[in-house]
Amino acid sequence: MLILGGAHPNEPAGYITAALLVENISVERGRVFVIPRANRSGFTHTEPGEAHPHFFEIPTPDGPRRFRYGCRFTNPLDQWPDPEVYLHYPSGQRLSGTETRNLNRAFPGRASGNFTERLAFAITQLIEAERVDLVIDLHEASPEYPVINAIVAHERAMDVAALANLNLQAEGLQYSLEPSPTNFRGLTHREIGDATLAMAILMESANLMQGRLRGRCDAGLILDGQDPWYLSAARAGLVRVPYDETGIPLEVRVGRHLAGVQALTDALAFVSPDRAVSIRGIPSYADAQERGMGAYLIPKTKQPKRGE
Repeated sequence: MLILGGAHPNEPAGYITAALLVENISVERGRVFVIPRANRSGFTHTEPGEAHPHFFEIPTPDGPRRFRYGCRFTNPLDQWPDPEVYLHYPSGQRLSGTETRNLNRAFPGRASGNFTERLAFAITQLIEAERVDLVIDLHEASPEYPVINAIVAHERAMDVAALANLNLQAEGLQYSLEPSPTNFRGLTHREIGDATLAMAILMESANLMQGRLRGRCDAGLILDGQDPWYLSAARAGLVRVPYDETGIPLEVRVGRHLAGVQALTDALAFVSPDRAVSIRGIPSYADAQERGMGAYLIPKTKQPKRGE
């Protein structure tokens, strides 16, 4: 199986979840590929006009771990200029020109394409070459976005996604189960499902930093998800997820993704025993809330140096 984080570098729950998996899991059966920063270029800048912070820090017992907060799009230093209209390959679907630098509008990609298309192509080729059975793409979206706290599944992955969703609901975690639209192109859950034999699934959690209703956006908002304007919006019925004074902290969003990865892994083993993957060491949702993410991050002083 393949777990993607950081396709959109302004969606930290995705790439923090991927980092936690890299630093904690052991694979007892099958193979697991994890890409924490799928669009590395997007981590080298922030979105103009949004006043986003460049970094945020997660406390650990041995001091803070610093992470980049990036941009939804590939850095224009790596791909420029944007066309007036982006034509997705191979469907020909027309999108806004800036979407040409959106990795999750570039799949399945092409070897002769632009920077972002080549990146999507490389990921697709990895899936094909390694015969990946299940792809889980981890994302976030604004609280007012219709597809939020959701599992989006290609039709061939729907049995796995549906079983996982039932098990998550039994644990008290509510997700909406969404079919991958056939007329919205370039996204992992559609194009990887169509172009490869893998079952493709995308997960969304709620990130206030991406919303249009927020006030000040700083590193604190990334971590605690607390904003008075969103509280007013929630009271007015303008958001799609439960929201109160406690906010939607990063450990809640990461915990949901961790629980989703575990549930999808278990569902794959039930639906397709011959494709089963067994993973030990995924922190549970409850553990992520009780102990915090820092308990599962390798202290900076103990991280291996490059080349080791």
